Amino acid sequence: MISVLKQWYLRYFTDPQTVIFAFILIFGSLLIVVMNAHLMPILIGIIIAYLFEGMVSRLDQINLNRTIAASLVTVIILSAIVLILFVLLPLLSRQLSDLIRELPNMFSQGQHLLSDLPERYPDYLTVQQVNGIFAFIRNELNEFGLRVVSVSFDSVVSVITFFVYLILMPLMVFFFLKDKYLILAWLGQFLPEERTLVHRVWTDLDIKIASYVRGKFIEIIVIWLVSYIGFAIMGLNYAVLLSLLVGLSVIVPYVGATVVTIPVILIAFFQWGSGSEFGYLMAVYAVIQILDGNLLVPLLFSEVVNLHPVAIIVAVVFFGSLWGIWGVFFAIPLATFIQAILKAWPNQEAPAE
Repeated sequence: MISVLKQWYLRYFTDPQTVIFAFILIFGSLLIVVMNAHLMPILIGIIIAYLFEGMVSRLDQINLNRTIAASLVTVIILSAIVLILFVLLPLLSRQLSDLIRELPNMFSQGQHLLSDLPERYPDYLTVQQVNGIFAFIRNELNEFGLRVVSVSFDSVVSVITFFVYLILMPLMVFFFLKDKYLILAWLGQFLPEERTLVHRVWTDLDIKIASYVRGKFIEIIVIWLVSYIGFAIMGLNYAVLLSLLVGLSVIVPYVGATVVTIPVILIAFFQWGSGSEFGYLMAVYAVIQILDGNLLVPLLFSEVVNLHPVAIIVAVVFFGSLWGIWGVFFAIPLATFIQAILKAWPNQEAPAE
């Protein structure tokens, strides 16, 4: 066993660069896992700055001062925050409140529809099974109501923290963009002079991850707007809320669209029944999903990520369990990062004993 471990070590860790790089990876991973709740605002600021670095670089190329370019980007971010806080959030809150008030009526309609099924299909469904389904749904609704009440009492500190971060975030993004080269130079002094492996991994990742993250934001916005237009034209209730869920569903590959389809179908069914309006809406929704999968995704992510579907699902589950929604969103870039490390890691035959 010791001989096997020795051969493995000599094969993969003979280069001093690999040892240093492995130490950086292990230390960074432990720091993020242990301190993720405290580091998350800083990481989010770095991510946002990374998203807008392309815009700042283009402005820098036309001889615009980098400080001015960073200021313009910060103004854009602040404008988006104001728009979200004073336009989008009140609208979403109102629609969510209306939906919660409507849930008892939907439950009654569903109970009426399902109560007829045992008479129509006695060989497949019994009255006891239907009653069990309703008891389960009723308990879930009661627990959901209790969670909402508990969150409403416990969220005062979270709201205050949120607004503090909301003020600090644009400032962090501004300084990350403005002093990018100073920050990188400061970090570079902690790395060895010979950093070929780090450079190789970063070169492979930079284009892929930047294109993926920016493409994913574009996909969310496009699917959200197209879904809202389609739902609003059809007159679907809670169009803003449902279209936002459809847009966010693209974060989780394969699973997101399936999960979000359920509330869209239920709300459309309770609003129109199984009539022609319901069929038209389902057709519009199907067209949006088809165009997303067959046109928008290939256009935005062509040759960006080359991962097997199983690897993507495992990455979503693993990183989502670590960091929640942010882990889900960055599961594919993180999996691509791991793939780039494995691809670039020196691999040489161990010397013979």
